[in-house]
Amino acid sequence: MKLGQKNNVVELYDHQIEWEKLAEEKMEYFKNIFGEIIIDIQHIGSTSIKYIKAKPIIDLVIGINNFNDLDNIMNIMENNGIKHSPKNDLPEFRMFVIWKDIENEILTHIIHLVKYNGEEWNNKINFRDYMNNNIEEAKEYEKLKIKLMEENKINHKNYHKNKEPFIKEKIIKANEWKNNLVKNGKTCT
Repeated sequence: MKLGQKNNVVELYDHQIEWEKLAEEKMEYFKNIFGEIIIDIQHIGSTSIKYIKAKPIIDLVIGINNFNDLDNIMNIMENNGIKHSPKNDLPEFRMFVIWKDIENEILTHIIHLVKYNGEEWNNKINFRDYMNNNIEEAKEYEKLKIKLMEENKINHKNYHKNKEPFIKEKIIKANEWKNNLVKNGKTCT
């Protein structure tokens, strides 16, 4: 099982059930170190979509009620070796990374800290659920990812930038899909 990838490299691997287990372990870890500060934590990103290839980097989203605890959270993260990535900061969004090997820039996890049930939270959760419940859409996403990987093997910034229009389009569909489920009293799995 592959977990971790050099920061600038783009290599995709078939979905591995072990990613889900590792995500669950890391979610428990965060619940233990943060306690009640965390409202919810979820496995997101391509490693959480069962039908597609992904970079072997696990994304987690941590939902908190407000950002008044941010200094405390930042200290806890840093004290546990989890590095803040400030270039992506927004008023209610912070990104952190976990390095397997910082010297060789081998990244294993990306942690998205957001307002629970806010727009970022809902977009990330709804996109994941939509893709897992719409295999054709997930396969379309995988096809795009493979094409972009072939064009950007050592340029992850360009790879991510060129995925954005697709993701934004699917987030709109995912949010409509989720709203229809809620309106009709259904849940997604």
